[in-house]
Amino acid sequence: MHPFRKAVEAQDHAAVEAMLAEDVVFTSPVAFRPYPGKAITAAILRGVMRVFTDFRYVREIASADGRDHALVFVAKVGDKEINGCDFLHFDEEGRIDDFTVMVRPLSAAQALSAAMGAQFDRITAEALAAPGGADRSRTAD
Repeated sequence: MHPFRKAVEAQDHAAVEAMLAEDVVFTSPVAFRPYPGKAITAAILRGVMRVFTDFRYVREIASADGRDHALVFVAKVGDKEINGCDFLHFDEEGRIDDFTVMVRPLSAAQALSAAMGAQFDRITAEALAAPGGADRSRTAD
């Protein structure tokens, strides 16, 4: 089991954040532009952990060199079941420098968008309060 998966399933926010590169780029399934930087990415991931219930990874797929991972998950957002995949790329130091999430079906993606939208003031405040966060966070699309 990949250490990132272990940290997420344990809801160990500090361990998840420690695996992020300072220059990580997070691509959301519900926002048009990516979010650059560790502070905003960590805050988004904490928000997602608050929004998802019954979250579990059901499959891991890794590249031969170990620098790319796909982690397939299922969860609920409200009463909607969501299926998704976290696509992770790791830099030379073993930290996540590219994090892309895709989800389905559309009704669950819409529920996720609404739930995360309701969290975004808190997410932005958390990102701004983090070391280096003031210059890296931005508002939602």
